[in-house]
Amino acid sequence: MKRHLRAITATAALALLLPLGMTSTASADMTPYTLPAPPEIAAQYPLPFTGTLTPAPVPVANAKAVNAVPDNGVVGTPFTLSATGLPANATVTLVWGTTQAAWRAEVDPTTVNYRGTSYTKINVIMGTVTTDANGAFTFATKAPVDFGSVHDIYALVNGVVVGKGGFEIRRSVSITPTSGPIGTPIHITYSGLGASLYQSGGAVNYDNKLAGEMLALWNRGHGTATIIASGRPGMHYISVQDAIGIQYMNILQSPVPNATGATLAFRVTKDPGIIKPYFTWPEQVTPEADVHTTMQLDAIDPLGSKAVATLAPTSGPVLSKTHLHVTGLPVDGSVDLKFSTVVGSRVDCPKGSTSCWKFNAVPMGTGTVSGGVLDQDVTIPDNLGGFHVVQVMQGGKLMAQALFYVKESLDVFKDKNGKVVSIGVAKADNSIAHLPAGVGAPTYTFKQGEEFTISVRGVGWTQMDNTMNVTYDNSHIGYGCGFNSNGYMVIHLVATGEPGTHTVDLWPNLYSANPSFADTQYGMLPLLSGGHDSPALGLGYQVPSIHFTIKVVANGKAK
Repeated sequence: MKRHLRAITATAALALLLPLGMTSTASADMTPYTLPAPPEIAAQYPLPFTGTLTPAPVPVANAKAVNAVPDNGVVGTPFTLSATGLPANATVTLVWGTTQAAWRAEVDPTTVNYRGTSYTKINVIMGTVTTDANGAFTFATKAPVDFGSVHDIYALVNGVVVGKGGFEIRRSVSITPTSGPIGTPIHITYSGLGASLYQSGGAVNYDNKLAGEMLALWNRGHGTATIIASGRPGMHYISVQDAIGIQYMNILQSPVPNATGATLAFRVTKDPGIIKPYFTWPEQVTPEADVHTTMQLDAIDPLGSKAVATLAPTSGPVLSKTHLHVTGLPVDGSVDLKFSTVVGSRVDCPKGSTSCWKFNAVPMGTGTVSGGVLDQDVTIPDNLGGFHVVQVMQGGKLMAQALFYVKESLDVFKDKNGKVVSIGVAKADNSIAHLPAGVGAPTYTFKQGEEFTISVRGVGWTQMDNTMNVTYDNSHIGYGCGFNSNGYMVIHLVATGEPGTHTVDLWPNLYSANPSFADTQYGMLPLLSGGHDSPALGLGYQVPSIHFTIKVVANGKAK
């Protein structure tokens, strides 16, 4: 089956055929997608036990008890199932009730929207046993990597339920390592997350400050995330608890009192000084969306051109080069090259409007066709991130097109001799001459109370990639957006805290403010698990987390 990357190409291409202004933030033309785990992640977190799906058992009133000892435990806990009074010398199929979780999104030619989550009840075969002459059996196993809460267990003979029991998977929290200098990546595991709104999310607090949220839809309840150690040397405390974005702090009084996490200690050993900025990119996965839009476009074929265009590479930052190769062009001579992007804003977009942003073709120069072939290097414009199409135009008509994905990158600041001084970090300069970005002299060192900036290019425009959330010393303080500024996002912060090294991190975010929909409760917060569990990945987006450190000095000591 053809998969998503071609679908996005055609989606973007179809949009280019529309008159300017015929765009929409949410319309009846949008195609909904339910996004289960991509195959690479599903292979890491397969269905439990045998993995064989079976129809939902039909309960009966006279079913015998299937006893689990113990009847609850964390992932990996050994337990034994047993029953008596069943048919003698019979083959019994044991069935485990669980859930399949997915993200929801929708796509049209102009954008991608985040639409929440989806949960479907399923049943898998645990294994088979044979009863003895008295109709008894035992079956030893372990709690699998699966969603938390109670799982129904059925015993079937010839497809008929003869016994029923259950086992509850409990929560567990661990971190590794448990000590290290400022800047150490701390890997968090929150296992046993559930498969419903009030049980599927977890929040990570660092010293009573919200660092972000984590989910495990694709990981079958086995939540993982990474934060960066911060704070002065000594003990710091990481609290991981049930959350819908932010912690449900009195969960013991809720209808799901067992959905509890834990608080663990991390010891910061020393201040190592400045660590150069770096990216953590998401897992490379195969997107799961189908080719609905592509098939429509192939059927229409309004341009009449049989030319085929390819790019190598097919992704990279702004101002990078890629090689355009086109075959089958019908006419030799000059062609115009253009870069499809959008212009507009969500901020002043009235509800129901279809003109909040529109497509715009940025010139990329010209090329020369010889023998129906075009070979040329092109430079990606300094523009929005995400999926774009490089167009080959001849006589005002679109002859060929190829997909390019623009990835986030950082400004590199140099001195007058060309030496790199800082990457992505600079003093703020709010003079009129420097507005609106306000980027000043490059440095990693700032006085207490001094304003500084973080600069990122290639930020996108969809609800998957138009914003990034910001944490300072693992405290969530807000978000930045790159849509209105054509992908160039400059965030202003203030250097605070005791003298020493402090961390600043940018995280993926599911933007849900405009358009806003029901059931998007996990939006607008740092998605700490976004590198492996996010609808963005299911649609081919690769939004990184970006990590910085700065040095704060007492007033009067900065150079």
